Amino acid sequence: MTAAPAPVPDAARAERADARRNREIVLRTAMRVFAEEGREVSLGQIAHRAGVGAGTVYRHFPSKEILVEAVLAEHVQGFVVSAGGWAGRAAPGDALFGFLLEVIEKLADRKHVCEALTADKGWPRAVLTAAAQRFHEALAGLLHDAKQAGAIRADVRVDDLAALTVGGAALRSAHRDLARGTRLVRLLLDGLRTPTVTKASELRDAPSRQRHETAAPSERRCEECGARLRIRATGRPPRYCGPTCRQRARRRRVADGGMEPLPSSAAPSQR
Repeated sequence: MTAAPAPVPDAARAERADARRNREIVLRTAMRVFAEEGREVSLGQIAHRAGVGAGTVYRHFPSKEILVEAVLAEHVQGFVVSAGGWAGRAAPGDALFGFLLEVIEKLADRKHVCEALTADKGWPRAVLTAAAQRFHEALAGLLHDAKQAGAIRADVRVDDLAALTVGGAALRSAHRDLARGTRLVRLLLDGLRTPTVTKASELRDAPSRQRHETAAPSERRCEECGARLRIRATGRPPRYCGPTCRQRARRRRVADGGMEPLPSSAAPSQR
């Protein structure tokens, strides 16, 4: 008969909770510092910024390489969580393209993270390998659903999309005009969509349609991610698919023209 495990004293549980909390503090601080200043920051500097002793950092991350790998794995895991969110709230094609645009924008904003992933030929190691596999599976799921819905070209593969996120981030970062860089990324993503077959009757009716609107209301798309929009019978036509794209567009307008953003409570709805 197997003996029951001995109960864990309250003091031991509290010590373990403190250790987990300290590890989380160090990891979150390292994520922020590496993103802002690059990988040249020392563990001592990270300990100072985290408000803990150097021994605490070394206890959880014996070397800077181990800490860098943990930071990269945490970023990748964040993408995995985001992929699940997109799958749960959007149509298959919209979920895939919205997710790709989000990953590209975050990689472009976290330039040091992207460089760390691509520059070091020693990646991936064990911790990062596991996170990368989860990302691959999440991306494969979105791609499969989008193909089933006929929203993306049938010959696109998961490794194509993974390479595209890195290239798209570099493209967006390289353009001096952030708005135009983002627009180029959206055009790049649009090239993956299933080509639309135009019927002969649609060609005959085109001149009359052009006298009204350039796009039928049922075909309106989000100005940020290109997702198809739901059109209401009343009210102003929507411009964005949701709060995320609306806030992204507002931040870009602020960056381009210096316009002060409206408080979230006062911002008019665009949907």
